[in-house]
Amino acid sequence: MEPVETPRVFSNRYELTHLIARGGMAQVYRARDRQLDRPVALKVLFPELSVDRAFVERFRREAQAAANLSHPNIVPVFDWGEDDSSYFIVMEFVDGRALSAVLRQSGPLSPQQTATIGANVAAALAFAHRHGVVHRDVKPGNVLITPDGVVKVTDFGIARAMNTEESLTQTGAVMGTAAYFSPEQAEGHSVDARSDIYSLGVVLYEMATGKPPFTGDSPVAVASKHVREQPVLPRAVNPAVPPSLEAVIMKAMAKNPDDRYSSAEELRADLLRFADGRPVEAEAAAVTGVVAPVMATTSVPAAAPHTESLVITGQNPVLPRTIPGGVNRANRTRTRQLVAILVTLLVVLAVIAFFLLQSFGVFGGKTVSVPSLVGETVQTAQQTLQNNSLTLGSTTREISTDPVGQVISSSPKVGAKVKKNSAVNLVVSEGPKVVTVTVPTVVGDQLTTAIAKLNAAKLGYKLVSVSNNKPQGTVLKQTPAGGTVTKSTTEVTLTVVGTQTSVPVPDVVGGTPNAAQSELSSAQLTLGTQTNACSASGQPSGVVSAQSPISGANVPPGTPVNLTVSSGPCVTVPSATGDTESQASTAMTSLGLVPAFTDDTGCENGAAAPGTVDGQDPAANAQVNPNSTVNMTICSPSGTTTTTDDSGTTTTTGPGLL
Repeated sequence: MEPVETPRVFSNRYELTHLIARGGMAQVYRARDRQLDRPVALKVLFPELSVDRAFVERFRREAQAAANLSHPNIVPVFDWGEDDSSYFIVMEFVDGRALSAVLRQSGPLSPQQTATIGANVAAALAFAHRHGVVHRDVKPGNVLITPDGVVKVTDFGIARAMNTEESLTQTGAVMGTAAYFSPEQAEGHSVDARSDIYSLGVVLYEMATGKPPFTGDSPVAVASKHVREQPVLPRAVNPAVPPSLEAVIMKAMAKNPDDRYSSAEELRADLLRFADGRPVEAEAAAVTGVVAPVMATTSVPAAAPHTESLVITGQNPVLPRTIPGGVNRANRTRTRQLVAILVTLLVVLAVIAFFLLQSFGVFGGKTVSVPSLVGETVQTAQQTLQNNSLTLGSTTREISTDPVGQVISSSPKVGAKVKKNSAVNLVVSEGPKVVTVTVPTVVGDQLTTAIAKLNAAKLGYKLVSVSNNKPQGTVLKQTPAGGTVTKSTTEVTLTVVGTQTSVPVPDVVGGTPNAAQSELSSAQLTLGTQTNACSASGQPSGVVSAQSPISGANVPPGTPVNLTVSSGPCVTVPSATGDTESQASTAMTSLGLVPAFTDDTGCENGAAAPGTVDGQDPAANAQVNPNSTVNMTICSPSGTTTTTDDSGTTTTTGPGLL
């Protein structure tokens, strides 16, 4: 970091101390928050971009969208504002190193490190996607790692809200970093969550091999390769990359978005499977994906008279040379190569036959797990179900704050073991309830009175500040006018005499919801949604354990503050994989959890021994409420019987086990 030669204070609060980095849109400084006496990161938009009012407005909306992303793996946004025509965003200061710096210094990471870091980044992206935000610039420079190993994703500066058409770029424009573009991004097409998955796949590739998959003389050349060229397989660059990790990376980097993981949650689950030493779902695609390279290396060139045929051995061709009796040698060589081709084809056919038979329930594959569908559209969810040998059942629509058409929940629930081709029922959001209301007349009122009237009518608003000789805070104009009948989703524009357009959010964590509502009302804010969840910090039941926006953030008056109310301290789910039913039951009940067991007859090829737990939901280390049910599957291959006596001894009998 470079010390700032001439310190500057933004909004009479944020004092710049050091220059951290320069980017394509802004400079990032370390600053001191004088009001809360803490270090923060201040991102200041370049002056040439600050003169574009449309850009600044989009910049403001994106800052607000990012401020609502409260997740352990996302750098939170505290505030945003304007000072002397300079626009800025205030973020948490993370005392750590960018992943790009780690790769420059250390080279390729271990497979375990690659999977662990990638899973944390995927968790951050999955949370953003569920809240309707696509990052669009996932790269090592935007992944920070603290000294204690915490992974945080930053810089949602060019993110786009998935449920809006407007973004920080116009249609057909391209923004991001060429080395990590998705093909659709490089071509200027619309992007969605799967574009972030591709970019994360490129980051995984670089972590595993030490370099990005595509390089070139210019960003345009690199972007073109993302669209038209296949990357060299990671194991060809770094032989230490395991085949299963390579399969995950290549599926994430599929050119066609439909061939990638359908969600960041799905990618994270596969990375965690790899990290735990379990088979990954992408590996089947990786097996069939080697057919073309194998056949290409065994192709037979035409032999010239009296010459030895060209033989391909690994990467080094053995050049033809003239020899006596060359025709017979060429014939023998061609015969051996034809045999090699036939053997290769037989192996490929055997692999295809195995997976086809398995999909029809042969080899014990009679049950499958219900995948996560929350956040997907019905069409995407239906494709995900088909990919997992399941079918779409009924679709029920409910009023929700989630985007219209997005899956809210499924039945059976995620992770449940069901028979192949079973129907999964979906609950889909139909958006918030829309009613018609009459706009109150607020012209001539003071701002606080006007906001109270609009809140009572359940109408949103935005402020326009002007100079006037009337008292500060007087409402001069409103659109729509008072008495207009409109939808409850309408936003009323208020033109106000020189008033502040933001107020600080108070800290209401630790109090009751009623006390929080009173404190928010005194701060000219409103109470938003209330969600019940267990408290990882140990807050007792009935008190506020988290809030969004967080305390200290500056927001417009009347902004709703959403609360998470503690349902009691969380319980950490232990790992039961490999335990007998008796051992797993004891481990769960000792922590106040409720164990539930089902037989899994499709585990012949799994890592679990017969009679032991081979799967659980919720997963190990999940934070849940006391008395929550933990569903576990016991490996019971076809034809075997498993019994557990009072002493905890498990006996499994069956063909080949006596």
